[in-house]
Amino acid sequence: MKPVEPRLQRKLLAWLLGPLAVLLVIDTAAAYWNSVRFSDLAYDRALHEIGREIVLHVKLDGGQPRLELSEAAGNILLLDPDDLLFYRVTGADGTVLGGDADMPPPREAPRATGTEALAPRFYRDDVGDAPVRMMVARMRAGTGTGPGTPLVQVQVAETLHKRTRFAWEMVANIVLPQLLLMVMATAVVWFGVSRGLQPLQRLRRAVSDRSHLDLSPIDTHDVPGEVRPLVNEVNDLMARLGQTFDFQNRFVADAAHQLKTPVSGLKAQIELAQRETDPERVRHSLAQLYISADRLSRLVRQLLSLARNEPGALASMQLRPLDLNAYALEVSMEWVPQAIKRRIDLGFEGADRPLMIDADPDRLRELINNLIDNAIRYSQSGGRVTVRVNVGGSNECRLAISDDGPGIPVPERARIFERFHRLLGTQEDGSGLGLAIVSEIATLHGARITLEEDTDGVGNTFSVFFPLRGAGPSPGLSAS
Repeated sequence: MKPVEPRLQRKLLAWLLGPLAVLLVIDTAAAYWNSVRFSDLAYDRALHEIGREIVLHVKLDGGQPRLELSEAAGNILLLDPDDLLFYRVTGADGTVLGGDADMPPPREAPRATGTEALAPRFYRDDVGDAPVRMMVARMRAGTGTGPGTPLVQVQVAETLHKRTRFAWEMVANIVLPQLLLMVMATAVVWFGVSRGLQPLQRLRRAVSDRSHLDLSPIDTHDVPGEVRPLVNEVNDLMARLGQTFDFQNRFVADAAHQLKTPVSGLKAQIELAQRETDPERVRHSLAQLYISADRLSRLVRQLLSLARNEPGALASMQLRPLDLNAYALEVSMEWVPQAIKRRIDLGFEGADRPLMIDADPDRLRELINNLIDNAIRYSQSGGRVTVRVNVGGSNECRLAISDDGPGIPVPERARIFERFHRLLGTQEDGSGLGLAIVSEIATLHGARITLEEDTDGVGNTFSVFFPLRGAGPSPGLSAS
């Protein structure tokens, strides 16, 4: 069985109309109880009067009470078009003076003296199979009022038809207007809730009718204040999705553009190798294929790294306390074989104390690797590359990589960190992505990067300034 879909309108109506329905039921029960009570009060007086009229027909014969109620008088007193009336009169000693034989004996009354002993009692009972309202009272026989006049006990019972009818008429007069008011309130509440939820319906249509490519903000005009924070969060989410899609589209476009040339080169070299019959030339072609495949692999790694370090990648970062001095030395040592192979003097100048920063180790390694790779790649054979770590300011530490490569003109320094930008005249293979990756990793860490000439006037120095741990939130992280 399909579960019932939760709906706001249904819940609002239930919470608004449910208590009203409960109150109506409680009010109906209370009205019925009060109606029965008032009905009994009204008809009990008449029942008491009938008992007093019957007692007037009790005569004293030699000081003993005797009931003299003719059939005509009995018909007058006990005739009722709606209910049956029963009576019985007994003396003080329990002798039945007259009345209906089916009348049950009175329930035992609490002992009382004085005037309380003469007060009538009313209760519900049964005569035969008929429920009745019973009146029991002790009265002085006949018309006597003196204390010497003997007491008789009179019982008068009446069936409940007119009492019940009167009680229900009173309930109807009370409840029917309230029920009509309840119906009107239901209609008004239904209409009000439906009108109140119309902005949500328009909001639903505005979202469902838009294209999946449309990530523009949802118009918050006429949106209820309770829903506006949700709509604002959705707009913020769509803005982030739009930024992510832009990053993805740019990555796909960049990858397609950059991979097209090396893949075409690979295909050309494969076709050339297939036409060769000389084993030596085939081995040469395979060697060229390996070099081209290695370049392509490096390009793919850089493209993936670029995508991983796009702005907005803070959610995937795992920052932890890290000593930049020791970490930079560790990464630099891994490049010693490559430096020796290129006949490059790779040196390290560290700080005299630990410099703690908050960093993602993998991304920081990638930043250092790209800077050292760039320095070794563009330095001449026999040149010098130096990695330095020192205090850059009161709240900063500095990672600097100096090389002996060709100097970068000042007009080009602003563009050197752009994607796929390469200096004209360089002979080294490259994709122009290494420094772009460095720049984006630095931004993710709230660091800033600069480029200036080396201190000896030969080559370039790339410096990355990281905020020291405990120096306050970094700009890059707070911007997120």
